[in-house]
Amino acid sequence: MKRTPLYEVHKKLGGKMVEFAGFEMPVMYTSIIDEHLAVRTKAGIFDVSHMGEIFVRGNDATKFLQWITSNEVEKMKKGRAKYNSFPTEKGTVVDDLLAYKLADDEYMLVVNAANTDKDFQWLMDHTKGFDVKLENASAEIAQIAIQGPEAQAIVQKLTDYDLSSIKYYRFAEIEFLGEDAIISRTGYTGEDGFEIYSKADAGEKIWNALMEAGQEHGLKPAGLGARDTLRLEVGMHLYGNDMDETTTLLEADLEWIIKWEKDFIGKEALQRQKKEGLKRKLVGFEMVDKAVPRHGYKVFVDGKEYGIVASGSYAPYLKKNIGNVYLPIEKTEPGNEFEIEIRGKRFKARVVPRPFYKREKK
Repeated sequence: MKRTPLYEVHKKLGGKMVEFAGFEMPVMYTSIIDEHLAVRTKAGIFDVSHMGEIFVRGNDATKFLQWITSNEVEKMKKGRAKYNSFPTEKGTVVDDLLAYKLADDEYMLVVNAANTDKDFQWLMDHTKGFDVKLENASAEIAQIAIQGPEAQAIVQKLTDYDLSSIKYYRFAEIEFLGEDAIISRTGYTGEDGFEIYSKADAGEKIWNALMEAGQEHGLKPAGLGARDTLRLEVGMHLYGNDMDETTTLLEADLEWIIKWEKDFIGKEALQRQKKEGLKRKLVGFEMVDKAVPRHGYKVFVDGKEYGIVASGSYAPYLKKNIGNVYLPIEKTEPGNEFEIEIRGKRFKARVVPRPFYKREKK
């Protein structure tokens, strides 16, 4: 198994290590609920160095990304980040990603850890006719996320750069603790916060400095378990659960990252599906009966088996059992009920709007 530059830190902190996407990662340190609530009320710090970072450089960098992704790239300004996807010719999803515009001829793509090699190959396979160079720099970069209401106060202690000038989905390239870094106001929790990218060998120094600065603010290290429950509460997708190469962007409720005005891989298939009408769609649900839904549990609609739970968990902040599921399009309106089989018994669930949770913005 691979290890991130912060592996020894996690061991010292007593992190419970598990295999995830080929990496040995902390699933939790104290408890998922404790870490989840820390992020919602104060702050949490995550090692996300397992994520992939791919650089696209060259005269045709913008043109290339405009073609290979579903969302708008051409109109992005330097210093902006944007949620995006790589669609297949069928309109299904190779991966979802964040695109950072570093310059007119340079972008950093942050992709899912399990898909880094696949994504890099996908990009390489489509470079013909474009003046671009690709670099998979994943192993050379540490990525730390600090999320929660106290995040800005903590990070600001360690830099003279005015962090309030970095708006949501913007980033700055600065010197941070003597290291070259990218600090972006992005995250996977629904809370305010930052993701800090640095050279791999600077990761431990940055983590330790953040932990020290965050002591009086209630900062806690958080693992993959809380990361998953936090993203589920705010309706963020998890690749492999909520969408993959068998689900289209439309079915995955991701039409908002399709820019119909441009040409891109899979556009025709998606236009055709939109015109013909969807047969199924990803929706949010909460349990009616007292039971916790999990990914992979069987779903029954009108008594007949229909797929599986895409994502499901107890939501610590909302104190509800929630999840995502693909349902027949005629059953996707809020209020519709269906059943989930858990340990041989069926329990009622009800379709509800997503996101389940939305933070109050200052």
